[in-house]
Amino acid sequence: MTDQQFTLDGTVAIVTGAGNGLGRAEALELAASGARLVLNDLPGEAITAVAAEIAAAGGEATVCTGDIGEWSTGESLVNAALDTYGRLDILVNNAGVLRDRMVFTMSAQEWDLVLRVHLRGHFVTTRFATAYWRERSKTLGTPVYGRIINTSSEAFLLGSPGQPNYAAAKAGVVALTVATARSCARYGVRANAICPRARTAMTSELMGPSPDDATDPLSPTHVAPLVRYLASPAGDPINGEVFVIHGGVAAVLAPPTVRASFHTDDESWSPSALHDALGPLFGDKASEAGFVCEATLPLATTTFGESR
Repeated sequence: MTDQQFTLDGTVAIVTGAGNGLGRAEALELAASGARLVLNDLPGEAITAVAAEIAAAGGEATVCTGDIGEWSTGESLVNAALDTYGRLDILVNNAGVLRDRMVFTMSAQEWDLVLRVHLRGHFVTTRFATAYWRERSKTLGTPVYGRIINTSSEAFLLGSPGQPNYAAAKAGVVALTVATARSCARYGVRANAICPRARTAMTSELMGPSPDDATDPLSPTHVAPLVRYLASPAGDPINGEVFVIHGGVAAVLAPPTVRASFHTDDESWSPSALHDALGPLFGDKASEAGFVCEATLPLATTTFGESR
C-alpha cells in the first residue's frame, strides 16, 4: 500500500471539541496529513489557539464556535466547510462533558447535559453531514468520499457505576454509529467509533497527572493516528466498527453474542417454564451485573521505551 493511501491532501474535515485534549490532537494530526479543518468548540482562546497552531505549521483551519448540542451548530459547521472550502469529506465527533454521580443522586440537569453534548452533539453534525453526502451522491450518480469517526468510551461496556449518564450516552453513540454505517454506506459514507483512553482535562480526575519523567502512554497523541487512518482512503473497507485505542494498543471489538437461547413448546412462556429454562443459567444468587464486557481491561497500555 502506498503512502498516498494515508494522506488527506485536498480533504476537508470538521472536528468538534477541538480546543483541547483529544479534539486538539486529532485536529493537528489531520492537518499534518493535509486536511483543511473546520474547528468547533465553545468560544474562547483555546480553539483560536489551535487554529493558529495549524496555520503556523502551514495548514488551513477556520473556527466555527457554538454549543454542539444545538441544531443550528451542526448546520453551521457543515455550511462553514462548504462556504470556506467548497466541500466536506470527514467528520470527527469528539466534544464531551462529564457530570459524574451515582444514578440515585443524579439530577435531571446532570443527565440531560451529558446526553445532550455527547449523543445529541454527535447526531446534529451527523444529520447535516450525511444529508450533504447523500444529496451529492445522488447528484453525481456515484458514491462520495465520506468519513465519520465518533467518540464512544469503554464506559458503555463496563456500565460505569458513577457515570450512568456518560455510559448511556456512549452506548448511544455506538448505536448511532452502526445505524449510520448501515444506512449511508451506499452513498460512500464510512462511520466508525473509537473508545479512547486518554489523559485530558475531562478525565484528569480519573486518571491523575501525567508522568514527569517519561512519555505519557495515555497522551491523546496516541489516539490521533487511528482517527487519521480511518479518515484516509485506506480506511474505506472499515465501516460500522468499534475500536479501543490508547498508548500502543489498538483493539477491534466484536459485536455482542447470544449467551443462551431457549424455546417453549407452548404458545407462550409461562413464569414457571421461564424459571425452569433460565433458572439453571443464573443460579440462586444475584450477580452484580451480567451484561458487562470487561475484556478490554487487560489491554495494558504500552510502556514506551521498554522492549516488547
